[in-house]
Amino acid sequence: MANIAVFGANGNIGSRIVREALDRGHEVVAVVRDPSKFVASREAVTVTTGDVLSPESVAAVGGNADVVVSAVGGKDGPGHQATIRPAAEALVTGLRSLGAGAPSLVFVGGAGSLRKPDGSRVWDTEGLPDTILQIMHAHGDALAYLRGVQDIRWTNISPAAMIEPGARTGTYRVGKDELVADENGESHISMEDYAVAVLDEIESPRHVRERFTVGY
Repeated sequence: MANIAVFGANGNIGSRIVREALDRGHEVVAVVRDPSKFVASREAVTVTTGDVLSPESVAAVGGNADVVVSAVGGKDGPGHQATIRPAAEALVTGLRSLGAGAPSLVFVGGAGSLRKPDGSRVWDTEGLPDTILQIMHAHGDALAYLRGVQDIRWTNISPAAMIEPGARTGTYRVGKDELVADENGESHISMEDYAVAVLDEIESPRHVRERFTVGY
């Protein structure tokens, strides 16, 4: 079993990744800015204070982990732009300082840069609000940065175009840079099944230094 440190463990996606990891018997460290606000789903969770924007904090957490997961967000559009790519940079810098024994990095990505069947990207869709575009491009900037990193084992996992709380079915389909959509052209996945995909990748890495996406 792996020791998995999760930044953003209090969030909608991060909390589900924590739960899925615990259900599979992994050791989980929830890394949060304010431990008093973390609601532990199990006593087995270790809660620690950390800042995903601090390379020193990342190194301190990563030194005891096999895998570091970044599930951080920024609430609104400007918040994402101030958080997502800077988090990727701080995570890489912090893990890089640990040398050859650094843990792998799993980064929760976005759907905006995925390609639709007509070749356009999701963020090219007409009528998207500015705040949504800012969030999409923040994730796209982080992915562009990670794609230039060759000395850290990273994986970026983009959800479907729509990701919401829902049921855990344990099933999903995988794509690379193309949006995964169903027979009706709808692209969606539950947060619970997204967490399943994250843990599947952690347990059996198939996309090292790659982005992939999941959907129904």
